[in-house]
Amino acid sequence: MAKCTAVIDIGSNSMRMAVFQKTSRFAFHVLHEVKSSVRISENAYKNGGYLQNEAMERTAKAIGEFLSIAKSFGARKILCVATSALRDAPNASLFLSRIQREHHLSIKVITGEKEAYLGGMACANLLPALPEAVTVDVGGGSSEFALLRNGKVEQVYSLNIGTVRIKELFFDNNDISGAIAYIDEALKQLPVFDTDTLIGIGGTYRALTRALMKKGEYPLKKLHAYTTDHTDFLRFIDQIQSAPSKKLRSLFIKPDRFDTIKPGSLILQRIIRYIGTTTLMCSGVGVREGVFLSDLLRNSGDTFPANYNPSVRYLLDTYAVHSDHALQCSHLSKRLFTLLHLPMGIDPSFQFELTIAAKLLSIGVGIRYYAYQRHSHYLAMSALDYGLSHPQIVLISHLLLFKKGELSSSLIPKNSYGSLLPDESTLNALSTILWLSHILLAARIDASELTVSMEGGELIISGANLYLAKEQLKNLILPKNLTLVLRG
Repeated sequence: MAKCTAVIDIGSNSMRMAVFQKTSRFAFHVLHEVKSSVRISENAYKNGGYLQNEAMERTAKAIGEFLSIAKSFGARKILCVATSALRDAPNASLFLSRIQREHHLSIKVITGEKEAYLGGMACANLLPALPEAVTVDVGGGSSEFALLRNGKVEQVYSLNIGTVRIKELFFDNNDISGAIAYIDEALKQLPVFDTDTLIGIGGTYRALTRALMKKGEYPLKKLHAYTTDHTDFLRFIDQIQSAPSKKLRSLFIKPDRFDTIKPGSLILQRIIRYIGTTTLMCSGVGVREGVFLSDLLRNSGDTFPANYNPSVRYLLDTYAVHSDHALQCSHLSKRLFTLLHLPMGIDPSFQFELTIAAKLLSIGVGIRYYAYQRHSHYLAMSALDYGLSHPQIVLISHLLLFKKGELSSSLIPKNSYGSLLPDESTLNALSTILWLSHILLAARIDASELTVSMEGGELIISGANLYLAKEQLKNLILPKNLTLVLRG
């Protein structure tokens, strides 16, 4: 059985657990997630930071059930961290001792700086590569910031501005101007971040993003790596701030967020305006993933190997049956792309997506051979999460669809993700290269057995095992500007 690790994050507002399953050295996926709105900090900020008995009781019960869930998955490691509420609480030791005594669980209370680092490190490893960005994690008791440069966390900051803290100190007294003054004063502790991209972490940011995506009928149901302009985001926050509580549902806010979404969105509004970033990206990962990765990558400098994608590797580990053919298709598609991208008018950057699609070509066979292309498409669309933008995920997944005698552009589902795909000419050309590679290797031969070249505008393929390929080429529609000659 693959190794499982459970990570519990006790926040001021919510407690969450993720169970991660490794499929090879660095590849993993989330096997289970559970959340409980224990609100361990409830009424603490009104009482000198002291944890209240009722809140501690709720949290202790939830921890017991979390541990039962982790045990059911055979988790070999259980890592538990606590953040702002327990950092601030003068009576935190009483709660920690109780959990150790009742559940034999050691809770590590981490500093705000460590919390910022873990969230930032998770984003650096699991979001599309960015030269520079600042992560913002608005939690219940505090907000954490990390400056990322070239895949590394360079600076971290923690400020005592969080949704529950601001709610109890100001919103419960209808003192909105006081909240704004408090937040703005705290933000003065931050340096000037010379970056255009803000990455949002945490429940408040994800709640707003999910609502904004529903409101705009966004075609892909993935929060992670969703990107928007700051103008749209701030305009939506204005709507949240001015809406009566009973109207929040119509703005796609879930009921469990009704009492914290306004203080949380106000914090985000002040942060975005203060930092001045114009591009906003949502992160579906945070402290829990950071804790897991700090254990997984402890001997690798907290980074994956170069050009490594854990989602792609997870799919190959789990579903790639007899995957050598797909690997050979990847090798051949690269060679064909090098020859054809200029005459076919394809941007050279699309070789990246084409190569990944070729590697994943056969994953659907692990579900069922018949119509495996459709299964490959579904698996890629569902499980490609980390290190890729939404347009990249959609393109890779769509290239895995194939139907005899039809162009790739004709296979786009109606009212679906078509707006995230490249133009039809590029899409059809990439699909041609991918499936031509598959057909040319129909005899399950090694790609090195074929010679490919361009002669006088013709693509010449030479090799000894091309009989089956000649038969199957009738299933592929070639672009009008591509003439193919097989020699063998």
